[in-house]
Amino acid sequence: MTNTIRKMISTSAALLFMTGSAFAGAPDEPRVLNFDNLEKEMGKRGGSIKMLMSKPKDVRWMTVYSGARLVAYDETFQLKPDILKAVDNVDNKSFTLHLRKGHQWSDGQPFTTEDFRYWWEDVAQNEALFKGGPPRELLVGGEMPKVEIIDSHTIHYSWNNVNPLFMTALAGARPMYIYMPAHYLKQFHEKYGDAGKLAELVESEQVQNWSSLHKRFGRQYRPENPDMPTLQAWMNTTKLPSERIIFKRNPNYHRVDPDGTQLPYLDEVILNLASSSIIAAKAGTGESDLQARYVRFDNYSFLKQGAEDGNYNVLLWPSGRGSEMTLLPNLNTKDEGFRKAFHDVRVRRALSMGMDRGEINEAIFFGLGREASNSVLPSSPLFKDEYAEAWIEYDVDQANQLLDEAGLDKKNDDGVRLLPDGRPFEIIVETAGEQSQETDILQLITDHWKDIGVKLFVKPSQRDILRGRVSNGETVMSTWQGLNRGLATPEMNPEELAPASPIQAQWPTWGNYYFSKGASGEKPTLPEVARLSELYQNWRDAANYEQQSAIWDEMLSIFTDQVFTIGIVSGGLQPIVVSKKLRNLPEEGIWAFEPTLYFGQYLPDTFWLEE
Repeated sequence: MTNTIRKMISTSAALLFMTGSAFAGAPDEPRVLNFDNLEKEMGKRGGSIKMLMSKPKDVRWMTVYSGARLVAYDETFQLKPDILKAVDNVDNKSFTLHLRKGHQWSDGQPFTTEDFRYWWEDVAQNEALFKGGPPRELLVGGEMPKVEIIDSHTIHYSWNNVNPLFMTALAGARPMYIYMPAHYLKQFHEKYGDAGKLAELVESEQVQNWSSLHKRFGRQYRPENPDMPTLQAWMNTTKLPSERIIFKRNPNYHRVDPDGTQLPYLDEVILNLASSSIIAAKAGTGESDLQARYVRFDNYSFLKQGAEDGNYNVLLWPSGRGSEMTLLPNLNTKDEGFRKAFHDVRVRRALSMGMDRGEINEAIFFGLGREASNSVLPSSPLFKDEYAEAWIEYDVDQANQLLDEAGLDKKNDDGVRLLPDGRPFEIIVETAGEQSQETDILQLITDHWKDIGVKLFVKPSQRDILRGRVSNGETVMSTWQGLNRGLATPEMNPEELAPASPIQAQWPTWGNYYFSKGASGEKPTLPEVARLSELYQNWRDAANYEQQSAIWDEMLSIFTDQVFTIGIVSGGLQPIVVSKKLRNLPEEGIWAFEPTLYFGQYLPDTFWLEE
């Protein structure tokens, strides 16, 4: 199947730029946004908005929010060219990328295939810069792509076998960058830079060598270097550290509105740093024009109270996660007794059926969430009721029966079930300690599980410590959010449904086996998990949308029926504080890292300020 993604450009707008425009920094062939399809209104250029962040590295959220990618998801979650003019995709094996003529970096230098060549030949394959070699999304069975420069605006990537990861990786919230501003970064590369100047910079910047220098000054996802050219809507102009980081509009941005006015409308986005613990309070007094990060649902009442005086509105967007919180029984825990218990699907199903999701929804989410397993959401084209409803019915009798059948039929004097080795079935649930709502939910589950003879203890920790304990098999059960890709389409990577990484808390050892290509970890022993691994590989080999869809369906069926993760409630609501002056932010949206890029899906370059 050949899927050709053609450039989206109107003839009238193209003529406007060919004959001259008031904003001539845009490419000769800009991307013209269709405001009718996007339900946007024409705006005015100018003005600045403020947002609150807690630490300097939060500048990365500007890259996520801005949303410019080589290819990007449109409003229906279909991949379309964005920075690129067009992509010719033949059977997911051959990709020809077409750049927009006249497109420039923010500093006015041409954006050409030299920026792709430089990254591929001088960065990705340079061991000093990429110790592990090129990103795994570019490797197919260990095979690197064949990269051919056709001309200054055309480049071709091909593999002998299919690579379904390529396009989605380019569109990711943290995208795979296959290009860099070569004209700027060559000065920090040993192959091109002056050796004497490099040595002086290494000493003055107090780094180890030239590669450390190149990495520091060349970050694109986390744009800390104000001298680093960008293709995003706004460019950082502030040297860090600073309590106030100013992003100014990119004068050479590639998108325009239907009248040919170059975007973004806003001149500046200002990030003011504050302690994460007081950001909600500051937002409630009108100190942010657009705020969702560091704001929680339990701040909603407070924020509503201050809305009139603060001249803002508070929107509620449902989360795009598969579940707001998920329990993760560690199938690879070093504790043999619990490992054997969790390998029995009847135990996992019983724990799921032994919790009253209705009470949790009412008490924590005011009844606004959706009681469901950890699966894709109704907005996903892959959604099926049977996945969302798998083993979520609150049924104490059936849960007790399942545990009895699993050999956990003996109890101590306190009514707690006993493992075969005689220890009480007391589950320590470890958390990252980042959200108070986790503790509240776990307290309710503690009460529910008493009725099925299971005792629960909560052990708060820190994220890095928890991940280390998970990877080492030291946890019995932990909590985390549900599927990041709750809005998945068949083209998206289903790696969350199969062992793929040592940080997957339900099967870290099996995940490490895949991640290390068999060098460490252990091969999955449960047949259903082995099947998920096989299906994931089949997806990697799928040549078209239909094959990918069928594989996703089977993986979701196994994943939810086997209850490898215990979802609780999905569709939790995220408060969005937005100034009444800010236009073109939709009333309804979905708050998710992928594929919506939080605000990025709703095109912040089209946001504007009303007088």
